[in-house]
Amino acid sequence: MTTRQYPHPAASIAYLLGAFPLSLFTFVTTVVLMCVGVSTVIIWVGVVILVGAAVSARAFGNAHRYWARTLTGADLPAQPVLADTGEGMLRQWRTLLTDRRTWRDFLYLMLEFPLSIIGFALAVASIPLVPLALWVAPRYAWLHSQLAVAMLGPDRTADLTAKAERLQASRARGVDAAEAERRRIERDLHDGAQQRLVAVAMGLGRAKGKFDADPEGARSLIDEAHADAKLAVAELRDLARGIYPAVLGDRGLDAALSSLAARCPVPVEVTVTVNPRPPAAVESTAYFIVGESLTNITKHADATTAMIRVWREERPAGDQVVVEITDNGTGGANLRPGGGLAGLADRAATIDGVMTVVSPLGGPTVIRADLPCAW
Repeated sequence: MTTRQYPHPAASIAYLLGAFPLSLFTFVTTVVLMCVGVSTVIIWVGVVILVGAAVSARAFGNAHRYWARTLTGADLPAQPVLADTGEGMLRQWRTLLTDRRTWRDFLYLMLEFPLSIIGFALAVASIPLVPLALWVAPRYAWLHSQLAVAMLGPDRTADLTAKAERLQASRARGVDAAEAERRRIERDLHDGAQQRLVAVAMGLGRAKGKFDADPEGARSLIDEAHADAKLAVAELRDLARGIYPAVLGDRGLDAALSSLAARCPVPVEVTVTVNPRPPAAVESTAYFIVGESLTNITKHADATTAMIRVWREERPAGDQVVVEITDNGTGGANLRPGGGLAGLADRAATIDGVMTVVSPLGGPTVIRADLPCAW
């Protein structure tokens, strides 16, 4: 059973006293805008006024979130007033006016005003009566803040729907990425190690036929087969490293990324701080993002230095591992469909991660991946 954490009496009184003028202003402004907008909607100017009322409701909702969060400690993060979705202005207006959060904010402003009057009266009455202030004010302030949490807090239904859609899209991209990886492995096996092993078998067969008639020729063929066998082993080792490098499983991200940096012809500075060790899926995703990024830097960036930073961040939704690769090259990298960076973004999406690329012409290029440790 959890214990209710009531706010401090002084903070409770300050919250109740300040909530009344804030509620009075936001209530009157929103109601006036809504009434004027509805009454003039027939001449279209009302639509603009209604949009202004919706934007005001969202902005006022953030003001109430801030007030409750500051003085009562309620979990009420600020919400974007008007998200830039890249749509046209009319579509953005339609989205704003039909968004559930807009109407939740508006309804809260309507309900909060009469409650703030009661809270203001309680706060004023309890100031000269210390026992009343110590008992009543924190409890009413807590109830008041819980209404704000219920109506101004994150929309759980919308959040879960968005997460489900995002996971469905990331699963589809993950399937495509896995299929592309399977084809790459098949191609590498067919064109590399398989051809080497075929050559080894043919060489040994020819050597077997020459053992009696031409011992020197047989020895030469065996030497060639031996060389091909070593090349096949090396290619299989490289292929296995491309699937999951042994150093990553044995020693973790720091050693694995340092190994990648050591093989890169461009000088690379590596800083890794991820304790405690993240899940294997996060480590392998981070490893391949860094590996592909270093390959691109070597081939295309014309860079003289690069830097890899990997760290762990504590966030309300759970810890995340952040991978950031920076180079001083010519820039111009982008997440074009079918490109290598897009493939890395798809790989990150399979664990609900997000990858961004900032690469203006002339550089520098910054590739960042935020990888959750739980999904």
